[in-house]
Amino acid sequence: MLKSLDRKLAEIRANPRSRAFIIADAKDADMAFGVRAPGPRAYLSARGARPAQFSPEVWTREEFGYRNLPEFLDIIREVVHHGVVDIMLMSAYVSEQLTIKEGLFRNSHVTPAVRANDTTDIWVVRHGCYTREPSRPFRTASIDHIQCGRVECERDGAEFPGANLGLYSITWVNDLEHDRAALQAYKEFREEAERKGFRHFLEVFDPNVDSGIPPEKLGEFINDNIIRALAGVPEAGRPLFLKIVYHGPKAMEELAQYDPNLVVGVLGGSAGTTYDAFKLIHDAQKYGARVALFGRKINHAEHQLAFIEMLRLITDGRISPEEAVRAYHGVLQAKGIKPHRPLEEDLKLTDPAMQYDGSAARRATSLPPARPAGPVKPHVRADAASKTKPASPAADWPKRADGSPDFEKMTSAQRLAYDRWRLARFD
Repeated sequence: MLKSLDRKLAEIRANPRSRAFIIADAKDADMAFGVRAPGPRAYLSARGARPAQFSPEVWTREEFGYRNLPEFLDIIREVVHHGVVDIMLMSAYVSEQLTIKEGLFRNSHVTPAVRANDTTDIWVVRHGCYTREPSRPFRTASIDHIQCGRVECERDGAEFPGANLGLYSITWVNDLEHDRAALQAYKEFREEAERKGFRHFLEVFDPNVDSGIPPEKLGEFINDNIIRALAGVPEAGRPLFLKIVYHGPKAMEELAQYDPNLVVGVLGGSAGTTYDAFKLIHDAQKYGARVALFGRKINHAEHQLAFIEMLRLITDGRISPEEAVRAYHGVLQAKGIKPHRPLEEDLKLTDPAMQYDGSAARRATSLPPARPAGPVKPHVRADAASKTKPASPAADWPKRADGSPDFEKMTSAQRLAYDRWRLARFD
């Protein structure tokens, strides 16, 4: 099956004006956070809770507050079946369970991907001090383990039972020896990946220690390092796309316009308000990004499927970030889910990365009332008391033999009809 990632990448490269946008759900937090990685139990999949061992004389599960791995895997399954994201990023172990053993992605347009390295700046363990040291290269997962679940793959063909896409992360800290070591490790990875037919995308973090570079200049530092580092890499070894911190319109446009073959994406960063997330994906796309990979912003959402749905509606140009926040709160109210923040608070911009003029006063500015949400309003109304049954999908869009939607054959009008029907089910 043709994956939506490959179709969209081809479309983006063929038509710079295309609105095609790639959304990835980053469920690889177990490579960084350990036990807390699956996130708070406030949101579970439709399957509900999974058994867990808690001794009442010590503590209760409610006191612990975090999902276990089976509950985490259920959410990943649910998001993949939901069909809105293009990439599901996981750890090698989680991918083995879902991709190799279960075949979750076999008949899905979603592409499985695995974090291919875990540099020391993501070792965010409790009571640890690793993140305070300059980032150093390290790889737990091997390419063979990602592709096949074994230390050596049989390479008779181009198909592998596991994932064949990986995230490689690099963090420049403006220190010669550290940055040289990071680039050397990336060079070795690229060459191995090329020999083994393994595709990758490149994640670039901002320095995790004091680099001596003013915050407003970090975008220029990162952009120059990316272009310089990839200038010596022929097409066969280059990343499919980038995942970088959003440093505002100028930095994004500077990088995005440099080379049409270099597809630029943004990472989500910390959770923040719902408006932070929706405004980020909107502005990043407006100024040249074609990919967004959100981890904590999705994983900590009150309702992950509805949150992802809003991201897609924003990138499709059907709803504004402000409308999306209100629509999302309408879904939460209709489902009886208590939001993390009241609507007025959730409509505030608190992420410093979005303050393009450097004014701290803008960081907690409430938005004016939004215009009506247009055609999606009936499906995401805040009136929980009014519950109209969503229309039956009938035969309004192409379907595969198993009855699942065939996204590859959908027209834009059919995709809109499908999105409206699916969003209505949240009410």
